[in-house]
Amino acid sequence: MPSALDTPKGAAELAESLLPPLGNRWLHTQAVAARAVEASKALPKNERDLLVSAAWLHDIGYAPELRDTGFHPLDGARHLTSLGAPDRLVRLVAHHSGAVYEAEQRGLSAELAVYEREDSRVLDALIFADMTTGPAGQRFDFDQRIDEILVRYEPGSEVHNAITKARPYLGAAVERAVALLGDQPMKS
Repeated sequence: MPSALDTPKGAAELAESLLPPLGNRWLHTQAVAARAVEASKALPKNERDLLVSAAWLHDIGYAPELRDTGFHPLDGARHLTSLGAPDRLVRLVAHHSGAVYEAEQRGLSAELAVYEREDSRVLDALIFADMTTGPAGQRFDFDQRIDEILVRYEPGSEVHNAITKARPYLGAAVERAVALLGDQPMKS
């Protein structure tokens, strides 16, 4: 039986049930989803809803009631699994925006590895949507977004170290997404 999370509407409803109390996190999520809707036009029709659903759900692991490990991609993926969400959606949430780098910093690589990372246009587009959207929903270019993260998190912290290491990977994913978008009005 298909899950309601197969649809952007179902994914948005779940995100809206968890994230509004988190203020800027909710603003960021809404803007990432809007960016994903724009980017989805460059994907085959059968992958568009998946991208938008993943964008709505990428940060649900920040919700206090879902917090287990304190690593939001993993906590979000585990929750989605418990709801019977489609495997590919769960894996995109688990691996959004270079999560493997932060998992390494947190000693959670084995736990994240349960969710196989796909290297795909959909993951690139999800990274693009997240890495060109600021913490309160602002549109940033990639370098502005990375710089903002590095300022927000203290040098030596797990996130700062992970983003520093992930920057080439994330930059390449954003470049691939921008190339895929071509004439689409996607650039910041």
